[in-house]
Amino acid sequence: MRPAGTYARSAPPQSPAGKHDVSLREALADPRVRLGVGIAALLATASAVRPDRVGPGEARAFQAVNGLPDAVYPPAWVVMQLGAFGAVPAAAVTAALAGDRELAGRLLVGGTGAWALSKLVKQIVRRPRPTVLLPGTRGRGRDAAGLGYLSGHAAVAVALGAAALPRLGPAGRALTLTAIPLVGLTRVYVGAHLPLDIAGGVALGLAVEAAAALVKRSSCAAAGARRASRAAPAASRWPAGR
Repeated sequence: MRPAGTYARSAPPQSPAGKHDVSLREALADPRVRLGVGIAALLATASAVRPDRVGPGEARAFQAVNGLPDAVYPPAWVVMQLGAFGAVPAAAVTAALAGDRELAGRLLVGGTGAWALSKLVKQIVRRPRPTVLLPGTRGRGRDAAGLGYLSGHAAVAVALGAAALPRLGPAGRALTLTAIPLVGLTRVYVGAHLPLDIAGGVALGLAVEAAAALVKRSSCAAAGARRASRAAPAASRWPAGR
């Protein structure tokens, strides 16, 4: 009991912005929400791109990043590898060695799925690379082959990062949330993708990771139901308590 004359200290009121941030995080924690957001964003960006032209706003954003100094290329190349297909088995092996085999499986499935589906979406949308659409594009490193929309690097980086985030500590989450957008920016910097290509890759990666999480949840629920059904007959054989 509290001494007479004392009052419980109420928690400070939360600002509307803080409440909004919490509700947004709670919503995105649901893979069904992430799947819906990813699919909607993928459809929106795919319908916005054109195979023969680039909008003025997108062109200005591209040129601002693509025109950065050449001295940025060495660190940009290192960051860019976080979205390469080789990052998928590397991340999965790292998780397995850390003792988290469930996460290793999700990283392998989500990263591979994002990479493979990005190839399929490219063939459907068929948007060329920036060097075809924007004269004066500065290409750095090896020339990117194939089509532009969407960015497989962005898709892989988001799929891996979204799967790993719940298992990371504060420092790991901060690094991951910093690295994911940087992967997309480096692809614009080297002249491989336009901004809408990156946005489409982010959307695809989010949707693929969410779909993998839903499949995992369903399989766990089914396995639990099977265990419960096997345990019920065994329990019924025990005599009733006296």
